[in-house]
Amino acid sequence: MYAIIESGGRQFRAEEGHSFSTEKLPYEVGEQIELANVLLLANDGDVKIGQPTVPGAVVKATVVEQYRGEKIFVWKYKPKKRYRNRKGHRQSYTRLRVDEIVVEG
Repeated sequence: MYAIIESGGRQFRAEEGHSFSTEKLPYEVGEQIELANVLLLANDGDVKIGQPTVPGAVVKATVVEQYRGEKIFVWKYKPKKRYRNRKGHRQSYTRLRVDEIVVEG
């Protein structure tokens, strides 16, 4: 059984016991959360597609860690003008472990 969920403007495949990283969510490590934006639910060939979400479907997940990704550098450069600008950025992420997929009804 797996579900396609939406979090942080992106879609993820959620299976029980697996983990994935999403944009930073405002939860503490070890806290259990419910993700209600279930777009698709598949169970042994039985597929339910939401319009836009599957009613009564919830994915329960636990926050495993809050971390930051690798630093990326953004360069700006204009030839013949002596303009060079370098900026760094590190994105914050939340790693979630899927505990169970619940379907009501």
